[in-house]
Order: sequence, then C-alpha cells, then structure tokens
Amino acid sequence: MGRVADALPMHATALRVPLMIKLLGANLLALAFLGAILLARPFAAPSPGVVALAVIGGMTVFGALAAVALLPLRSIEAVASRVWRGDFGARVGASPVADRDMKRIGTTFNLLLDGLVTDRSRVQELATAVIDAGDRERASLARELHDSTAQQLAALVLQLSAAARDSTDPALSQRLEMIREQAKATLEEVRLLSHTVHPRVLDDLGLAAALKKLGREVGEASQLEVEVVATDDRNVPPTSAAVLYRVAQAAVHNVVKHARARRVELRLTANSSEGDRQAVLEVIDDGGGFDVADAERRRPGMGLFTMRERVALAGGRFDIESSPGKGTRIIASVPASQSLETFKRGIEK
Repeated sequence: MGRVADALPMHATALRVPLMIKLLGANLLALAFLGAILLARPFAAPSPGVVALAVIGGMTVFGALAAVALLPLRSIEAVASRVWRGDFGARVGASPVADRDMKRIGTTFNLLLDGLVTDRSRVQELATAVIDAGDRERASLARELHDSTAQQLAALVLQLSAAARDSTDPALSQRLEMIREQAKATLEEVRLLSHTVHPRVLDDLGLAAALKKLGREVGEASQLEVEVVATDDRNVPPTSAAVLYRVAQAAVHNVVKHARARRVELRLTANSSEGDRQAVLEVIDDGGGFDVADAERRRPGMGLFTMRERVALAGGRFDIESSPGKGTRIIASVPASQSLETFKRGIEK
C-alpha cells in the first residue's frame, strides 16, 4: 500500500511541501511576476509607474502565498486563544496546506489538550469528593454540637436554676444565678456555632429553605433588608447545594461588612445550558460597589477569591459584576444534576 501523499491530487501534494519551500517558492513567484512586467518592454526604459506596479504586484503575490503558507500557524494560534478563554473543547483541525512538521505540531497540541481535559475532569471529580467529605464532616460536627454538647449545657442550666432556687444563702444564690447566665450564653454560642458549621435546615428542607432562613437571620441581626426568591430545588444535589449556600453566606457577610447597602436580594433559579441543568444563585445589593480587578489584585485572600475557587472546584462558574457607586451582583452556577455524586458513590462503594 503506497503512502497517503502518493494518493493525493497533485495540487494537494504541492500545498503540503515544507514551509521553507513554500516561502522560497513565494519569493520566486514574486520575482517572476516582477521580471515579467519589466521584460514586457525589453527595449524601453521602464517608467516609474511600471516599476511601482511591478513592485506592488510582486509584494502582493508574495503576501498572498505567504498567508496561505502560514494558515496552519494561524489555526493553532486561534485554538490556543480559545483555550485561554476557557474553551477546552477547541482542537486544531486538519489543514490542506499543512506540511508534515505543521501537522505534527497540531497533532501534539491536540494530544496535550486531550490530556489537559482528562486531568481537569479528574481534579474536578476529586475536588467534588473532597468538598462533599468536608461537608459531611461539618454536618457530623454540627449534629454533635447540637444533640450532645448543647443538650448537656441545657441540662447544666436547669440544674443551676434549681440550685439557685433551693439555696437559702442569698450570696450563693446570686453566685449560682451568675453561673447560670454564663452557661446560657455558652449554650447560645454553641447552638450558633452548630448552625454556622453546617445548617441542618439545608439537609432537612433543602437549599431554598436554608437561604430563606439565612435571609431572616441576617435581616434580624442587621439593618439590611433581605429578600429571598427561590424556585424548586428538589433536584439540586447536596454537593451543589452546599457550595451555593456557602457562596450566599460569604456574599451576604461581605455586604453587611463592606457594601454599606440598604437592600440585598438572593435569587435561586435553574436553567439549562447545552443540555446540562444548572442551579444559579444571584446575590444583588444596592451598596457602594467596587473595582473587581483592583480588589482581587490587592487582596487575593479575600472572600471573593474563596468563593470563586469553591465554585470552580465543583465544576461551576462564578462571575462578579460591580463598579463603584453601582452596587454588586454575584452570580454562581453549579451543575444541578446527580452527575456530581457519581465519583462520591464510587468511593463509598
């Protein structure tokens, strides 16, 4: 069986000669064009117009042939630009004018992209499993704090109340009452810590209910007006729900602490993009806003960076729209399907 090049038409085989030969051929053709114009009048001195026409014609021929010869490089550059913008599905296509070296470069580039996509998928799956494992540990710790530590403290408060009531020594009764108040304060702190570590409502009633509870608590603890608009979230898997709740928690905390806002809105919706269902959380405030690029450059460890990384590890997307004096809009979208749970179930088996 002969080589593939032998079976190609003559013009296709000619287009696949090495790049150096293509450029050399372009120069020769340009010189030939220039010579043909100058030799058209062999016995007369060429006028400046003819010379200019010959030079321009030669440059045009060379430029056109060089552009054709460099098409494979432009294709590789275009693919690299798409990958830089986040399109990891871009690949270098077959070019009819690519020589053997260009073809090898394109093939190698595609192999590198295939490996990058595979590794990226594995990292996302592992990160998802790590996030889920962390959420399960926090949920277990929250249950322990709520069901054991808090109950022990509640019993201690009751015993101190009874002891203070039964005591006949006024000084001792006052001392016991002070200890009881400290125990009550500690009990409230433990309950608050339990909810902060992992809100049980997220497991019991879902993401929408957890966001509404977060809105009520923030509204009661601050002067901020919080509105929560949440659609049905029954199909949002636990991993995605936990990620979006943490984003909402951090975003609202930033609004209370930095934005000087009067109102904030939490929106939870679902949409379909390229066949994949996404859960989308928006946090919108009417505060002072900020320069996003400057904030991330000056404070790389701030909450925005943490939120972005957490969403990215869950296979989602995180965007910020803000400018000074115009408020802030945070948009986080994560997969709203059970596909994220596949890796976790594989580990558990």
